[in-house]
Amino acid sequence: MLKRRAVITGIGIVSPLGNDRETTFSGLLDGANGIGMITSFDTSAFSTKIAGEVRNFDPAKYVEPKEVRRLDRFTLLTAAAGLEAFSDSGIDVSKEDPDRCGVICGSGIGGLLEIEAQHKILMDRGPGRVSPFLIPKLMMNAMSAHLSMRFGMKGQNWVTASACASASHGIGTALRAIQYGDADVVMTGGSEAAITPLGIAGFCSLGAMSTRNDHPEAASRPFDRDRDGFVMGEGAAILVVEELEHARRRGARIYCELAGFGATADAYHITAPAAGAEGAQRSMRLAMADTGIALEEVDYINAHGTSTPINDPNESAAIKAVFGDRAKKIPVSSTKSMIGHLLGASGAVEAAVCALSIHRGVIHRTRNHENPDPQCDLDYVPEGTRTAKIRAAISNSLGFGGHNCTLAFRRVD
Repeated sequence: MLKRRAVITGIGIVSPLGNDRETTFSGLLDGANGIGMITSFDTSAFSTKIAGEVRNFDPAKYVEPKEVRRLDRFTLLTAAAGLEAFSDSGIDVSKEDPDRCGVICGSGIGGLLEIEAQHKILMDRGPGRVSPFLIPKLMMNAMSAHLSMRFGMKGQNWVTASACASASHGIGTALRAIQYGDADVVMTGGSEAAITPLGIAGFCSLGAMSTRNDHPEAASRPFDRDRDGFVMGEGAAILVVEELEHARRRGARIYCELAGFGATADAYHITAPAAGAEGAQRSMRLAMADTGIALEEVDYINAHGTSTPINDPNESAAIKAVFGDRAKKIPVSSTKSMIGHLLGASGAVEAAVCALSIHRGVIHRTRNHENPDPQCDLDYVPEGTRTAKIRAAISNSLGFGGHNCTLAFRRVD
């Protein structure tokens, strides 16, 4: 069976750099900082007091005011990004077969804010005072359900959960739905809102996060010798993906082709990657085989790039193993250096960045890359934004549990 081709026609982003696509991407190109002191709760007892918060976010701009209290923050962020992506695509579902329009998203944690709030009510006031909205708000599939109801999409609908690879798995699954004829249009991406007392406390106890509290703007420093852990972020990104000829028939603007998907497991450890990131190597190779793109055509890699002591050299080693001598000639940058690690949503934002980078011919820097690490010896674009014609790009997402996912993108002329 000849696989159909899928293209990206709509993009919506809510991030620590801004509440829309253009503000976020412009911020990335400017090398801006989205990391600051946590403002949503008192962090005086926490070893990490910094994060990439979405600021000045008014959910009533995106959903009816009466609905705001019925949706957890991660779904409200989804609603904002979804509305922007849907509008950006110019698609009119009334002219489509709704059974062939689906929603497949990803989240690593889901409605943690609601869980914490209602647990406190349970402890303080008893079970009879727990909100009837608790379960509908905390469940991860609330995000895909919201988008399908909002836009009348009646096809495939679910969420993927694989820690930091969640959104990328969702996007890859959306690609498969298009490739094999199960859908013509899919809204896909991810959302996360885990900057809560419990969320921050849990990662603090793991010892995984930066404690550079005095200089939050310098805390997320992927591939830098002085990195000391990741910085948590929050946000959402939604893409409208559709079959190539379907997009062309309606005259849609095409950002790029979503061309390939590779996924593997380390089968090694719940939080640590396998030595040499061999699972990431296989993931990249599978994605490239899925596209049919030659390794020589890859002109950009959006790295997982978490700013942790273990991930960064391992991912660098994996890239060198896959691309050989050419690895040091490929620009590699980490979006997390400016917005932090959006956990299950990170792959969605980074996929959006790849699409925008291909479409506009630009590559953003890796912020705070100041002191080279001998183990991380690739071109991390430390000096600033570059202009480049990108024929193809890949994005890596490597999650707790040993979940590895690579998405591949290609220019459509």
